[in-house]
Amino acid sequence: MLSSPEHARFRPTVAPRLAPLPASPDVIVIGAGAAGIAAARRLIERGLSVAVLEARDRVGGRAVTTRLRGHAIDLGAHWLHAGPINPLVALGQARGEPLRRAAQEQHLWIGRRPGRAAEEAAFSRAFDVADRAITHAATRSQDGPASKALPRHLGPWGERIARVHALVSGRPLDEVSLHDWPSMEYGDNFFVAGGYGAYLARLALGLPIRLGCPVTGLDWSGPGVRAQLADGGRIAARAGIVTVPVPVLQAAFRFDPPLPQPARAAIDGFLAGIYEHVVLHWPTAPFRGRDRLASVVGGRHKPPGMLTRIDGTPFHYFELDAAFTRALDAAGAGADGARRRARAVLADHFGRNALADLAIPAVTAWRHDPWSRGSWAVVPPGHAASRTTLQEPVGERIWFAGEANSRAQWGTAGGAYEEGLRAADRVAATLADTLAASELRASA
Repeated sequence: MLSSPEHARFRPTVAPRLAPLPASPDVIVIGAGAAGIAAARRLIERGLSVAVLEARDRVGGRAVTTRLRGHAIDLGAHWLHAGPINPLVALGQARGEPLRRAAQEQHLWIGRRPGRAAEEAAFSRAFDVADRAITHAATRSQDGPASKALPRHLGPWGERIARVHALVSGRPLDEVSLHDWPSMEYGDNFFVAGGYGAYLARLALGLPIRLGCPVTGLDWSGPGVRAQLADGGRIAARAGIVTVPVPVLQAAFRFDPPLPQPARAAIDGFLAGIYEHVVLHWPTAPFRGRDRLASVVGGRHKPPGMLTRIDGTPFHYFELDAAFTRALDAAGAGADGARRRARAVLADHFGRNALADLAIPAVTAWRHDPWSRGSWAVVPPGHAASRTTLQEPVGERIWFAGEANSRAQWGTAGGAYEEGLRAADRVAATLADTLAASELRASA
């Protein structure tokens, strides 16, 4: 099993207050991330009893907010993407959560100087050209790598644009399906004060969740399902919702009997997306305005991406993409190697004297986390149908839910939450139909 990464030692800002599990639950939900929380809340609303089993000692999955130097900082999911269709935006607004729209202004840094207005305009135009070209190509019938649709004539901005899209896609564009191209616009994004992970943890308060309860597999050989626990125990229910991340399903989760071929092929065809944070505490960083993206071009080193002045604090994210982490992992460099690499890149662009007050209190490694094994699920070329395949139940007893199922919001906590709601509604409808049929037979 993979060892726990550095980020696992940080404690969440919201302590769990959870209900005990029912003795004989109607539904088992495996995983207490965004999808599992959504499923449990909806199933309870529908009058069903639920047992949520979570391997970690906290809720939230790949979204966790911790406190660093007095500030709430997300170590995983941070953006509430696609506001008009993201259920967590609408729910947050209804609950009075402190949401704020993501800034539209960005920083452009060229070599060792800020970009000029004309350069910023040219960069923006090149991005628009690239996005329109890829979006148009994605409507064609033939799938292929997203990289082939990237225009070749983007001037000095082409390399930067390709790196940004590789970062937000989770893999280099030649490993990403054109038919799975993300359509989420930054103008529709939000943040939540106090952290995204804390918001999800509040949604889990009072739910029947058992923490520190790894599930190694699901037995559906007889009526209903039985969750196989790592300690050798079992918990039975009429149905199960599996919200385990796809890379974990691939490597460390057993179904007995094995899943039907379409579901198994869908799971095995995904790639693990990589998106990591090197968390910077840098009070004198040359960025003004909170929550602004920064594109740094030129120089010997090219950071995949940065988010600056998080919530108006001295904290910033230095992002690591798949290519960056492959180089680190190949060199055997852990969190301290990522720190050294981030410092070297920043020194290249801002000078070593500018880093006098730079501290790096946290580095994430979701790719090495045994309960994640990646940041999200990526569809490679030719595998675009996998997300909808996973939305179908297995034996009318097993449903899958998570960001991997979502075509419109994949890779996001909002997409995971939406899929948890969808799965819960289908489970409730199926169990109601089963009960009605049973009562009809009994009265005949």
